[in-house]
Amino acid sequence: MDRPENYRFHNGTEAVLPFAAEEYEARLAGLRRIMADLGVDVAVFTSMHSIAYYSGFLYCSFGRPYGLVVTPETSVTVSAGIDAGQPWRRCYGDNITYTDWQRDNFWRTIAQLSGAGKAVGYEEDHLTLQGMEKLKGFLSPTSVVPIAASVMKQRFHKSPAEIALIRHGAQVADVGGYAIRDAIKAGVREIDVAMAGRDAMELEIAKRFPDAEYRDTWVWFQSGINTDGAHNPVTGRVLERGDILSLNTFPMISGYYTALERTLFVQEVDPASLKIWEANVAAHEYGMSLLKPGVSCAEVTHKINAFFAERDLLQYRTFGYGHSFGVLSHYYGREAGLELREDIDTVLEPGMVISMEPMLTIPNGQPGAGGYREHDILVINEDGAENITGYPYGPETNVVG
Repeated sequence: MDRPENYRFHNGTEAVLPFAAEEYEARLAGLRRIMADLGVDVAVFTSMHSIAYYSGFLYCSFGRPYGLVVTPETSVTVSAGIDAGQPWRRCYGDNITYTDWQRDNFWRTIAQLSGAGKAVGYEEDHLTLQGMEKLKGFLSPTSVVPIAASVMKQRFHKSPAEIALIRHGAQVADVGGYAIRDAIKAGVREIDVAMAGRDAMELEIAKRFPDAEYRDTWVWFQSGINTDGAHNPVTGRVLERGDILSLNTFPMISGYYTALERTLFVQEVDPASLKIWEANVAAHEYGMSLLKPGVSCAEVTHKINAFFAERDLLQYRTFGYGHSFGVLSHYYGREAGLELREDIDTVLEPGMVISMEPMLTIPNGQPGAGGYREHDILVINEDGAENITGYPYGPETNVVG
């Protein structure tokens, strides 16, 4: 039996991709300008977010490598045989399947597509040391050039089509938020409330995007002491009257992440907690007012720091005040150069999408103990920013159950 290193398995008909062909062509054109500026002959991508951004294909690794090879003329995804024709159906450009018959057929396929003796761009924030050894061994590059930071900057600026999808995502997050609010009552478990929100969002995504793949939408719903961390997982803790709650809905649409995060209380809120909550809401509103073109991430951060310091609350802040949105998730991707932190000097520009999400964590045993967090998504425009999150925040709406 002939066992090839790779083959093309273009099975079935091409699926409807998240964006039109013109969108992917524009992204690839931008990438090729980056390649030319950096002196790169061929770009070899290995991350989920970059491959999805330039091709529309979001892979499931399960221990196997995946790639995208872009030259000045071609764009080809490289996928494992276990996925059969699905990667081709769901990618813009060509696709080639590598086989498992011998070790390193992935890199042999990459070498066939890229050619030897080229200046190769790679993702310095994703390619492993082992991967770099394979790249050098199979491609014999004249040079290897890090390109992750440059392509991340390309992703900062969202196209109208991306903003439209992100807007849908924010609306789906709101749907999940209302479903969660309706499910909250003393005596139910965190997991039961979380499932209500997740199910509502998945149904809404399927209604809005009937041709999509459905994967990765999730909810973090925390109560009591479990609210102290922003990314604490769901548990079976039973809700009690007076509990502080943290609602976090995360719809995933074709690799695009959006979020809604809110503080709530079960049935009543004590005076100490109300004071902290109102202060965090005030910081949230102040922070949103700062988001406009020409302002740096660091400048926004320092101003909110001063706001909290004046109220003797800065010591309860544990992380930055917001981040970019796009092709990212809790287990892949990050546009780390567009985060509201002291060490980020990126200047906000029209077309960027960023959250405002101040959080205060009061240690257990102190008055008002718990984690307080509000989160809205804003699109930077020529005049300021548009808030695309609809679910309300604050005590007037979110003392529930």
